[in-house]
Amino acid sequence: MTTSRRSFLTKSALAGVFSASALASFGEGLETAVHHAPQSSAPSDLKITDIKCGYIRNGHSLFVKIHTNQGIWGCGEAVDASVGTYHLVKLMGERIKGKSPLNVNRLFEDVRKSGFFEGAQAGMYISVLSAVETALWDLTGKALGMPVYQLLGGKFRDKIRVYCDTGAYRETDTSAEAFGKSAKKAVDMGFNAVKYDIDERNDPNKYDAYNWTASQGELERMYNQIAGVRKAVGPKVDICVDMHGRYDMTTGRRVAKLMEPLNLLFLEEPIPAENPEAYKQIREASNTPICAGENHYLAHGFRKLLEIGAVDIIMPDLQKAGGLGEGQRIANLANLYYVPFAPHMVASYLGAMASSHVCASVPNFLILEWQIYFHEEPMFKEIVTFDGPMVEKGFIPLSNKPGIGVEINEEGMKKYAPKDVPFFV
Repeated sequence: MTTSRRSFLTKSALAGVFSASALASFGEGLETAVHHAPQSSAPSDLKITDIKCGYIRNGHSLFVKIHTNQGIWGCGEAVDASVGTYHLVKLMGERIKGKSPLNVNRLFEDVRKSGFFEGAQAGMYISVLSAVETALWDLTGKALGMPVYQLLGGKFRDKIRVYCDTGAYRETDTSAEAFGKSAKKAVDMGFNAVKYDIDERNDPNKYDAYNWTASQGELERMYNQIAGVRKAVGPKVDICVDMHGRYDMTTGRRVAKLMEPLNLLFLEEPIPAENPEAYKQIREASNTPICAGENHYLAHGFRKLLEIGAVDIIMPDLQKAGGLGEGQRIANLANLYYVPFAPHMVASYLGAMASSHVCASVPNFLILEWQIYFHEEPMFKEIVTFDGPMVEKGFIPLSNKPGIGVEINEEGMKKYAPKDVPFFV
C-alpha cells in the first residue's frame, strides 16, 4: 500500500513536472522558427530605396551600397575604371529605385541597355555597373539567407586557390636576387603560386619613352628576374608574369619564347588588349601559355579571343568586366573552348570574396589573383569586416554566410576617401 501510494505520488509528481514543462515549452518551436526566419517579408515587397557610394585610392576603388525598404543592404565594388563616376552611380541608382533587387539579371540588363548610347559597351559604364550588380547579388543573398555561390547554382569547391602578386616591382631593388627573395617569402607564407611584373618604364636599358620594343638589355633583365624567382622557389611553384599590355608584337613574341625554359603558369598581357589576332600570333609562336582579359569587358569582349584561339587562359576582372553574373557567363563561355578561367583581382577583400563565389561556381576555375597588400597595408583590413582568416595556405576559405560574406566598414574607409568627393551620401 505504501509502495503503491509512493508510486502514485511519484507518477503524479512526474506528470506534473511534465505538464509544467510542456506548458513552459509550448510555442517554442514557432518562436524559434520566427527567430531564425529572414527579417525580410515576402520577396515581392522588397524594394530598392537608395544607392550610396564612396571611393578610396584616389577614386580607383569604388564601393556602392544599395538600400531597401526592409533595412537590408548589399555592397559591391569596382576598380580602376571608376574615377570620377559619382554621378554615374547616382544615375544607375535612379534606374533601379522602386524595383525588386531579387531580379539581378533583369536589373543588370535594364541598366546596361538603358546606357546603350552612354558607353554601355565597356569602360567606366560597365565598371560601375559591375559594382551595382555585385551589390544586388549580396543583397539578394542576405534577403534569401543564401551565400552568393548558391544563388549562382552551387559550388564545385570550398576554397579558392590564389597566386600572390608580390609587388616586387614597386621596390627599389628589382634585381634577380631581390625577386627571388620576395618569392621565397611568399612561399614561406603558404602560397604555391606567385606573380611578377616585368615591365619597367625606368629601366636604364630603355632608350625611348614611347617606343615599347624591348632592348636586348631589357630582355636580359626580364629573363634574369624570373630566373631568379624560379631558382628561389624550385620547379613545383607556379610563376605568373605580367607585362601590363605595354609592349609591341615583336617584344611579346620574344619574351614568350625567352620564358619557355622557366615553365610559367602564364604570361599576362604582353601587348595591348585591343587586337585578338596579334595575341593569336604570339600564342602560336611559343609554348608559354598566354593570358589576357583584365582590360576586356562583358562576355562580348571575350568572344573573339576564344573563337580564334588567341589566348590559353582568360582573366576577366570581375570588378570591371560586368560583375558576378557576367563573370560566370564569361567562364562558361570559355569552358566551351576548354579554356581555364583565372580572374584578375586588385580589389579589397570584399572584391576578393565576391570573385571567390564565382570561382567556386564554375568547373574551369584555375586560380585567382591575391595581393601582398592584404598582409602589408593596414587599410585593407580597416575598410571591411569579415569572419575568419582572409587566406589560409594559399587558398581563400569560401564564405557560407548569406550574401558575399564581407561587409564594408564606412567608418574605417572614411579616412582614406579622396577630398571633395561625396562619401556615402
